[in-house]
Order: sequence, then structure tokens, then C-alpha cells
Amino acid sequence: MTETLDIKITKAVQTRLAVTDFSQLPFGKVFTDHMFTADYEDGEWKNLQILPYGPIPMSPAISALHYGQAIFEGLKAYRQPDGKISVFRADKNFERFNKSAARMSMPGIPEEIFMQGLAALINVDEKWVPNQEDYALYIRPVMFAMDPYLGVKASDTYKFALLTTPTGPYYSSALKVKIETEFTRADEGGVGFAKTAGNYARSLYPFEQAKKEGYDQLIWTDSVTHEFIEEAGTANLLFVINGKLVTPSVRSTVLDGVTRDTIIKLAKDAGVEVEERRVSVKEVIEGIENGSLTEAFAAGTAATVTHVGEMGFNGQIYKLTDPSTRHISNGIAKKLNDIRYGLAPDEFGWNWVI
Repeated sequence: MTETLDIKITKAVQTRLAVTDFSQLPFGKVFTDHMFTADYEDGEWKNLQILPYGPIPMSPAISALHYGQAIFEGLKAYRQPDGKISVFRADKNFERFNKSAARMSMPGIPEEIFMQGLAALINVDEKWVPNQEDYALYIRPVMFAMDPYLGVKASDTYKFALLTTPTGPYYSSALKVKIETEFTRADEGGVGFAKTAGNYARSLYPFEQAKKEGYDQLIWTDSVTHEFIEEAGTANLLFVINGKLVTPSVRSTVLDGVTRDTIIKLAKDAGVEVEERRVSVKEVIEGIENGSLTEAFAAGTAATVTHVGEMGFNGQIYKLTDPSTRHISNGIAKKLNDIRYGLAPDEFGWNWVI
């Protein structure tokens, strides 16, 4: 039996619930009253505590700021019909967090600290979990290096934190995306499979350039030839081609998305044939032109299932089918939401009820 941890709880003097408009929740900008933190020092995790959300004291010389030792995750908690709260597939996010930590030469988080810290924080801020349709409590685990030392080496000290923010739908309409053939998100042998801060930093400039051209997001291609599709912005990308669900296979440059994995399992369970393989830009463009590609969508914790409506490539815009007619992705999205919100049986055991 897992030992119950001693987590110190210091509650906020006053809650911000009364001054929070739950009908207006821009993603990642409204935080709950508290956060969970832990410190890695002398080879062990200590100082487990829940305290009021706010600034964390740190030196301007910490390794995370200078050498990028920082990783994070993203998962969600949902209000169930009986009022209870469940976290969706927390075990998968925990596993991937430690996979990222290992690649970045950072210490792993013990499962009991990750899970018990998360449960304790949600219990303290239980009233912050929305009960509106398509709303949830987004959870951001983050770890960063804390050594105040300007030397290129793995830090000896780290801070782990859990932040929570109530949120609504990330995207409100189908996306207009650009197939990127100059810049790259990740390289073979690099850290593309890890959720490390630097991956997102290198994506910002090309994304800003795409926005100026009228696009909502990018479709990343491989760094060597730019002939193969890898991801969609900050999410995985899936297609329906000739009635099959097709998605780029997971590799060192592609994130092993939890939502992606969930969708694949739901599709197979529904009798949809699934192919995980290299997907070429040529195949996608030709599929749109000849009608064999009938659906395209991004999948991620924040995005959930977001349809791609238009795709730009080499200066030309390709329009996809009306999202309302996309039976496979819409059917999977409904089943996924019904499970997360407790409206359908959780046959896979994905919901962890707090």
C-alpha cells in the first residue's frame, strides 16, 4: 500500500472565486487559489506543500533560465454528474513526465508525490472545477532546474509545481493551418518526444510568421526533407483516408500524445481501421484533391479534437470537408467527452475519481 504523504497545507486568506467569471475563461490565464510545490535537494524530494498561488522566489542565475532544463505536462479534471471530480488518464501523463525528465537529465517524480499532490490540490480547490459543458480544470505539472550556477551541467536542485486553471474550449472553430517547409519543430536524436520548454520556444517565431499570413496554426514536417507530416502546432494530427484513421507514427520527433493514444483506442474499439505510419505531404494534398482524405483534425489535452478546415501549402489553399459531416472524428470526440464527463461507461478505466 502506498504511504500517505505528509503534505503541508497553507490556505489562501481569501478566495478569488467570487470575482472570477466562469463564462469567460481564456485558456491559461485564470488560476485557482492554490498550487502544490516540492523541492529536490540532496538527492531527495522534500518540502511537499500546498500554498496560495503566487510568485516563487528564485535566483536570476538558475539553470532553467540559462540552459533550458524545464519540462511540463498537461491534463484535465472533469466534474461528474454526481458532483465528484475525476482526472483523465493521469497515469499516462505521469509516465510521460518522467520520460521527459530522463531525457533532460532531471530526477524523476515519485508516483505518490505526483498523484497525492494532485489529489490534495484538487480537494483544496474543488470549487474551481467547472460544471459547464465542454469546460474542465486544466492541470499543469512543471519542473525546472534551480541551481544558481552559471555552469553548463545538469542542476542538482529542482522545483516541481502543480498549477490548475479552469478553462473552456481551446478552439471555437475549424483551423486554417499552414504546412511548414522551412522551419522545424524537432530533429532526429533531439528532444521532440519530450515536453520540454525549448521545443515550444523554437516554434514561436514560425508560428508568428504564419499568423501574419492568416493561419491559426502550423503543420510541422520532418527536418530532413520536409516531405513527411509530424504534428499540428502543439497537438498530434490525424486523418481519415479511404475510411481509415491514419496518423504519423510516434518517433523521436513526435510527441506520444495521451489524447492521440486515447483516440486510437476508441477508434479500434468502434471497428475503425487504424494506421500509425509515416504520412507524406504529397499523400495528404492528393487525398484532399481526389476526395480520399475526408477528415483531418488536431488532438491534444487542450485542443481535444479540433477540426482542420483549410490547409495551406506552397501558396495554395486546400479546403476540406464540412466538419459537421465528419462522422468518424465527431463520433470519436463524442465518445471521448462522454467518458471524461461520466456520461458513458469508462470501460478502459481511464477516469481517476478524486
